[in-house]
This record gives sequence, C-alpha cells and structure tokens, in this order.
Amino acid sequence: MSETQTQLPTDTWIHASWDEYLQAIANLLDDKAKSYYYKGHRRLEMPPVSFDHGQDHVLIIFAVTLFATLQGISATGLDRTTFRKIGVQDCQPDIAYYLRERAQSIPAGTGIVNLNCYPTPDLVIEIAKSFLFDNLGTKRCLYEELGVAEYWVVDVQNTQIIAYAVADQGSKRIQESQVLPKLAIATLEEALRRSREINQSEVGVWLLSQFQQKQADKTV
Repeated sequence: MSETQTQLPTDTWIHASWDEYLQAIANLLDDKAKSYYYKGHRRLEMPPVSFDHGQDHVLIIFAVTLFATLQGISATGLDRTTFRKIGVQDCQPDIAYYLRERAQSIPAGTGIVNLNCYPTPDLVIEIAKSFLFDNLGTKRCLYEELGVAEYWVVDVQNTQIIAYAVADQGSKRIQESQVLPKLAIATLEEALRRSREINQSEVGVWLLSQFQQKQADKTV
C-alpha cells in the first residue's frame, strides 16, 4: 500500500490541478468513493455507511421514478454516475435524472459521461447525512455552472428536501418541482418522515395513492 493511498485527505476541498485530481482518484482504495472537481479544487468523499442515508437514497429514487411513470414522463435515473467537463469540472451526485427527450440521450455502454459531448442531467440530487452546508453551498454552485435544471439536497437528519430551480448560473428555492410538474416537495418530505416509522413498501403504497390522485387531477 503506497503512502499516497493511505494519506489522501477526504471530505474537504483541496487545491489541486486537474492532473493532480486524476492522480488522486486513481489512488483511491475504495472505488465506491465519490469525487468532485471545481474551480481548481478537488474533493474526495468516502461512501456513506448509515442506515438512514441508504434508506433515503432508495426511497427518493423510487418516488421520482414512480411519479414520472404515472405521469407519462420519460425518465432515466442514474446512481452515482460521473459527469465530467475535462479539465474543468467533475462530479458524482448521488442521483441524477434525464427526462423527456433527454431520457435516452446517453448511449448504453457509456462510462464517464462527457458533458462536452452529452447534455447535463435535468435533475441532480445529493443525499446529505453529513456536510449539509457543503451540498447547499459549493456543490450547488458547481451544479449551477454545469447547467442542471433542478437540484435537490435531501437533509437526512431533518427529513427535509431543499430544492432549487437553476437558471442562468443561479438558483432559487422551490416548493414544487419544475422538471416534474405537480410533484410537491412536501409530499416527498412526508414520505421520508413515514419511512422512519413504517417500511418502504408501506410508504410506496402511500406514495402511489398520492401520485394517482395527481394523475386523476391531470385528466380532469
């Protein structure tokens, strides 16, 4: 085991060139670790191990996919995929979605998604058990500059979702998704709260009833 491998600092932004960043991620012992590069700084994150983080991660993917399916919105969800602008930016959000005409914009067999060739995701989601303010601050700026349409941060400890609509390299808080119209952030937050008391299948039944009502409202 090399000295570089054992002493890589994690969970903080470190000044680094692009080449130094690539060397750092090549030396990561755990290939499940996440990595970011923004404005000449790198950040390495060890994979979360908490039950609540993993539970919320799965529930949000289920909820978004279910809603899109019931509303007839084409959707492709991605779990911890690398999105890269070579030499400039790199990120591995917990969850990302391509929607509607973009749902099939990334061909099968793609490894790292080169954002110089492919579009940015419509929706990016970070699940924050720790480092909440980093997700609300530096990472939000990163995703604003990448040009995602919407960015959510799931605050695991407080079962809260801080959602932003992104435009013109800036963002504003929203209470209803703009990329998934009629999806109320409050509904997802209630699902997170319920998941602390009942199992995910039961939460899924509740979500289905809520979303079916939205579907009924759509047809009226």
